Amino acid sequence: TRVLCLATLLSAASAMVLRAGDPVPKVVFKARVRDASIGGENPFKWKDVSTDDLFKGKRCVLFGLPGAFTPTCSSTHLPGYEKHYDEILKCGVDEVYCLSVNDAFVMRQWGLHQGLAEEKESSANPLNPGNFKKVKLLPDGACLFTRGMDMSCTWGTERGFGERSWRYSTVINDGKVEKLFIEGGAVAQNSGPDPFEVSDAATMLAYLKQHPRK
Repeated sequence: TRVLCLATLLSAASAMVLRAGDPVPKVVFKARVRDASIGGENPFKWKDVSTDDLFKGKRCVLFGLPGAFTPTCSSTHLPGYEKHYDEILKCGVDEVYCLSVNDAFVMRQWGLHQGLAEEKESSANPLNPGNFKKVKLLPDGACLFTRGMDMSCTWGTERGFGERSWRYSTVINDGKVEKLFIEGGAVAQNSGPDPFEVSDAATMLAYLKQHPRK
């Protein structure tokens, strides 16, 4: 009975994972954008940015990671995509987003700490001005997008993170999943290891070069 129950749970979990052609969740991100009329040291205002604003009619790369300021995310994951940003766009991609279950304040400070060039004027991207020129940092503070992608995981005794995003990368084409790379092949709860083998920029670039925009 236990084996059957476990098999049923694993089957249900597998069925929940998004596949190519599935729509990404429709959520609203709480962003902070520059507003020169405010003045002072903190010239920012809140802005609701929807998934349609970001992904409708566009081909985008998004990678999710456990947390701003954490080791692998800061030393390799984000820097890799920032380094290869222009090359990724040449492969028929409109934009690159880095998502974490952190609020807009934390994501901004992490980006600045990483040395990302801030976009202070252009509003061509819905997250700007006030986000960044190359990789855009996407705050999923309430974990709504992460849960909708079935990428939510909770680190309790491991790291004490609470609910965060599992490490993954995806190509989103007009609001639908085109390709999904999940570390370890599946989301793991309270995981000791933090695998980083398939969601990196090099793997994404290899896929994009083999699958140009149609």
